[in-house]
Amino acid sequence: MTRFILASGSQIRADILSQAHIPFSIIKSDVDESVIKAERSDLSPRDMALCLAEAKARPVSLAHPDGLVLGADQTMELDGELLDKLPDAALAPDRLRRMRGRPHCLHSGLALLCDGKPVWTHQQTSTIHVRDFSDEFLAHYLAEAGDALTKSVGAYAYEGLGAQLFERVEGDYYAILGLPLLPLTKVLRDEGVLAR
Repeated sequence: MTRFILASGSQIRADILSQAHIPFSIIKSDVDESVIKAERSDLSPRDMALCLAEAKARPVSLAHPDGLVLGADQTMELDGELLDKLPDAALAPDRLRRMRGRPHCLHSGLALLCDGKPVWTHQQTSTIHVRDFSDEFLAHYLAEAGDALTKSVGAYAYEGLGAQLFERVEGDYYAILGLPLLPLTKVLRDEGVLAR
């Protein structure tokens, strides 16, 4: 069976693979996203997700040419602007107020590489409609959200308290979490990682 490697330190991505009983190992990539974002500022937020995914997978794939290496990334787009994770939770109130009552897009990019070369890539966009929440709810959310304020670009964890921020979602649950699972399992079957 082909060795499958996740080139990411993301706990949520590891959890998704584990819960789906997909055999994998983790070898975290050391790629500096900020450098890539600066060098490739010409890319759309959607294309940036795929660019980052490939960049993360490549060094791990070159170091482990016998395996299939998955790079994954997700970007957030609000009004055409690529937003980054907040460096400080104190910035979260302004980010959330800006998102209130408006939609934003989460772009997922997956890149599966072997010996440094792409075998398969996938892009998927989800549209998240944030409800027009009250200031009272915002205060409650900020007090309870904890690490979600700085661990995700939208200052929320969709799979937790963050779900209360939304009125409607257009997209696949796994894509919103940053790892579109069904397209990935198909290619893993095709590549011999999973049984057909």
